Amino acid sequence: MMNGRDLWAIANNMLQYQLFSVNQTPVTVSSLVVFLFFMGGLFILNRFFRHFIANRLLQRINLPASTKYTMTRIAQYLLWVLGAIIAFQLIGIDLSGLAVIFGFLSVGIGFGLQNLTSNFISGIILLFEQHIQVGDRVTVADTEGDVVEINIRSTTIRSLNNIAIVVPNSEFISSTVVNWSHGDPKTRLEIDVGVSYGSELDTVVSSLLEAAKEHPEVLANPEPKAWLMGFGDSAWNMRLLAWVGDPQGRRQVHSDINCAIVKKFRKNGVEIPFPQRDLHVRSPLPLPLIST
Repeated sequence: MMNGRDLWAIANNMLQYQLFSVNQTPVTVSSLVVFLFFMGGLFILNRFFRHFIANRLLQRINLPASTKYTMTRIAQYLLWVLGAIIAFQLIGIDLSGLAVIFGFLSVGIGFGLQNLTSNFISGIILLFEQHIQVGDRVTVADTEGDVVEINIRSTTIRSLNNIAIVVPNSEFISSTVVNWSHGDPKTRLEIDVGVSYGSELDTVVSSLLEAAKEHPEVLANPEPKAWLMGFGDSAWNMRLLAWVGDPQGRRQVHSDINCAIVKKFRKNGVEIPFPQRDLHVRSPLPLPLIST
């Protein structure tokens, strides 16, 4: 029957069992357990650190929300890198040199991790350049939505249908992305409508301008404009131009102005004509009768 000393010896032998070696440094079960325990603690510390920076420290500084998000993310990445270096040194693997880190990246690329490395570097570029920031309204391919999170590998976009779309960061670097909020967030609406040739042109123009100016979300500067774009088959082709300050609500403003135009036209006797088509019915030609 084994005593406590024998059990301790067996457990010690298991903990000292060598699993593999890295750069001639043996990695044992005990060192791997210490490494995993340290990384788990680092994960918890990182979440607390992010909460402390975002909700305590940066709240006292008057900075844009996107800049605060970038600073928080960069601080998290630095904490992860520092923690990873310490964790590897705990098990005897020296990763403090940048040459070793870049060597591991090159090994990863050689094993088919080009996309992962590309997305990581693209994520760093997005955070520093800030061409795309959290809260921006963007259009990627045919999808429009708001940027809710920029991570180390991908960016999460919340679509207009409240669907979370995960886009690799490299897509924002290598593809064309429409950012409605970058720089100057003002957006111009273009509303096309046809009116009857029998309408009073001045009444049409004034009705369109009133429909735009009475909406609270339409900017006074630049002021709305009404243009006569051309002459259709059965209508004047009018276009109303109006500017809104927030691109995220432009669809609702567009709908509201359309409703206001209908009401203004009915009130002022302006007709929106139906498409007119002429149908010509021809009598069939008589067929000659051939007698036999």
